[in-house]
Amino acid sequence: MNVNAWAGFKRVLAFQIMNGLTFAALLFVVASGFTLIFGLLRIVNLAHGALYLFGGYVGFTVGAWSGSFVLAMLSAMIFVALAGYALDQGLLRFVRGVELRQVMLTLGVAFVLNDLGLVIWGGDTFTIPTPEWLQGAVMIGKLFYPKFRVFVLVVGVLVFAALWLLLNKTRLGALIRAGVDDREMVEACGIDIRSVFLVTFMLGSALAGLGGVLGGTFLALYPSADAEILVFSLAVVIIGGRGSLAGAAIGAVLIGLLNTFGQVWFPQLAYFVIFGPMALLLAFRPLGLFGKAA
Repeated sequence: MNVNAWAGFKRVLAFQIMNGLTFAALLFVVASGFTLIFGLLRIVNLAHGALYLFGGYVGFTVGAWSGSFVLAMLSAMIFVALAGYALDQGLLRFVRGVELRQVMLTLGVAFVLNDLGLVIWGGDTFTIPTPEWLQGAVMIGKLFYPKFRVFVLVVGVLVFAALWLLLNKTRLGALIRAGVDDREMVEACGIDIRSVFLVTFMLGSALAGLGGVLGGTFLALYPSADAEILVFSLAVVIIGGRGSLAGAAIGAVLIGLLNTFGQVWFPQLAYFVIFGPMALLLAFRPLGLFGKAA
């Protein structure tokens, strides 16, 4: 291989690695909310993907109306957080601790939200326009790379830092962890752990809404996008370990890179490249990389 060919290969490799990392950042934003709800609160919310898609649709509508990408993100987060509140208080509180009922209930909610999305927005594919300040490319070393993808990567890192600080350095985080470990003892201390868990559920839902806007710009919005992102989120949480924020981050990076290189090198085996190693990992570590027994 001559020098020019080697330099070209390195640029292509670096570009694909960046593609994998930016996709991993999007997955982490969505999967981190799923980790809070499924991993910490022990609520199996299969409507998380539908909340992602609905958040993207809301962001698309608000962005088209206002022309503001920031307002689109905030509106999607607020709307989906309120939808999470309605889901938790209106339905999930009746099936606390019964995972099979939670699965069936949230799966039904996902179908309802999908049909509602079809009624409101139709079955067309939408893409949220990239704002002017994120258009174009930025120089990273010797590589030109789209600004918006770099923005998604930065958002993913900031979400990880904010959640780590929340869970490990704040009173709310301490209450969440204590409530997960020994709910009865926390309630005996006079703390309304239900309200704490409700706030956590709304935060996880808001992250799904944020991911919907980023994904609607990064990828696209279409009727089956919710199922695809849910499968990836489940894979991230399972690989990283239930309830582990660091595990979710590492799982997202692994899934992002495997998905990117799988589609480039083995397009016909793209899903096997992701779920084959996941099955192998679970054979030796059933709880994931950082999972712990409840």
